[in-house]
Amino acid sequence: MARALFYFLILIMLNGCDSSDGTDGIETDPITPPITDGNWYRPAVSVTWQWQLQSDINTSYPVDIYDLDLFDSSETLIQTLQDSGKKVICYFSAGSYEQWRIDATQFSDIDLGNLMEDWIGERWLDIRSDNVRSIMLNRLDLAKQKNCDGVEPDNMDGYFNNSGFNFTVSEQLNYNRFIANESHSRGLSVGLKNDLNQVDLLVNYFDFAVNEMCFEFSECDLLTPFINQDKPVLNAEYKTNYINDESSRQKLCDNSINRQFSTIILPRELDDLFRFNCI
Repeated sequence: MARALFYFLILIMLNGCDSSDGTDGIETDPITPPITDGNWYRPAVSVTWQWQLQSDINTSYPVDIYDLDLFDSSETLIQTLQDSGKKVICYFSAGSYEQWRIDATQFSDIDLGNLMEDWIGERWLDIRSDNVRSIMLNRLDLAKQKNCDGVEPDNMDGYFNNSGFNFTVSEQLNYNRFIANESHSRGLSVGLKNDLNQVDLLVNYFDFAVNEMCFEFSECDLLTPFINQDKPVLNAEYKTNYINDESSRQKLCDNSINRQFSTIILPRELDDLFRFNCI
């Protein structure tokens, strides 16, 4: 729990420094209600899934959901998976600029913030920018065009990182709710990625959570509001012990099953080099 406690203390400091809200950093975006009426896909707790963002997609896993890259996945691939009874969640980054994307030239220089640590060619985005939001709407339109069942917008916690922008708590909440509501308005399911410290304020807007390494960093308790609302937590772990040591892996899986999480153990590159499933 040490890392989660550290995050909590940092969040308190960030909130205390945020005078632009007028409420010492407490969220002030109650006027944006969630869109809850619609026929989009609502995955069940303990749903099975596969997450692959690189290399040729292995379509053979007997799972309920495939989580694939929005840009790199063809409509034919998506349709093939759906014809076999699977749902397809389409990944894109909603909080970062990726220089290799086909729409990268649409971002303005003032939209781009600091480089993302450990991710070459990526920079944080100014989520307050009308241009950034317009590009994200186009990405959601692409997901709808490709007939994705839902989306996984990544990097939804720029306010909590060294983004180069002074996001407030409320500005991040407003953006995340904007992405969720715009997804639902298109009939797309949407998952919350990152932003563990705002789960309580966002769980009503999202249909599921996608998490990395909550067991490794003792952060899983922060995701229980999703389970409490009968919404699944799709979790991936990468720790070497979980890969190489059967006893450690079994302990992890027992914990995951007890929490009703959907945990898989994957390579960090998400390239299907190996896969262990806890469900």
